Amino acid sequence: MDRHIPFERLHNFRDLGGYPTRDGRHRVRPGLLYRADSLGKLIPGTPDWDRFLALGIRTVIDLRHPWEARSRGRVAAHPSFAYLNLSIEHRAYDQAAQTADVDPGPYLAERYMEVAEDGTKEIRQALELIADAKDPLVYHCASGKDRTGQLTALVLALLDVDDQVIIEDFTLTERATPHLLADWRERNEGRSPTWPAFGRAPAAVMRLYLKALDSRYGSTEGYVDQALGMDATSLAAALRARLLEPSG
Repeated sequence: MDRHIPFERLHNFRDLGGYPTRDGRHRVRPGLLYRADSLGKLIPGTPDWDRFLALGIRTVIDLRHPWEARSRGRVAAHPSFAYLNLSIEHRAYDQAAQTADVDPGPYLAERYMEVAEDGTKEIRQALELIADAKDPLVYHCASGKDRTGQLTALVLALLDVDDQVIIEDFTLTERATPHLLADWRERNEGRSPTWPAFGRAPAAVMRLYLKALDSRYGSTEGYVDQALGMDATSLAAALRARLLEPSG
């Protein structure tokens, strides 16, 4: 299934609706929760902008560093939605500059654990916003893969979606990789990243990240309780009430 919503300038905009819970009795309700690459690429007055507004999104969460939003642009202001910049990554790193011998699985999974433990305040805020939102919401980072993928994994796990489905959702960025590479080259005078894995989303990354969360905290719920200081049971119940519907 191709979950990507077609845009001219966005390459990794997806609806999380339709994913089933482990018991198969419920699924994520379509049209309520979206994940994306940088919405700063949207240009008001274009078909892309009109398509975005037509989704009825009322909250935009930008997971990038503030300097990224300043230098590469944030989504244009519009009265129909609120914009919040919650930078969950506190230690910036340069994926494009990595060398070919760097295995993306363990390398990115380790970076994800850094984010999970550094960005607890912002991750908590993002989860609260998602649980409390009454209307469609989108969150994004630069490519819609790493920071966006981490938040997606937490939400889907709390919705009781199976780990394998979470991993498969992560890998869907692979369909956008050629476009993400083209964007990077355009920003960098036609050069290519030195890291062959740049823009890629191999399953091993998310598999190792979920395994690391379980090893350190016992479960995703344990991470929410211990690291985020939230009541995982109450949070999961709120997310499920808002985002799940009966299957079929």
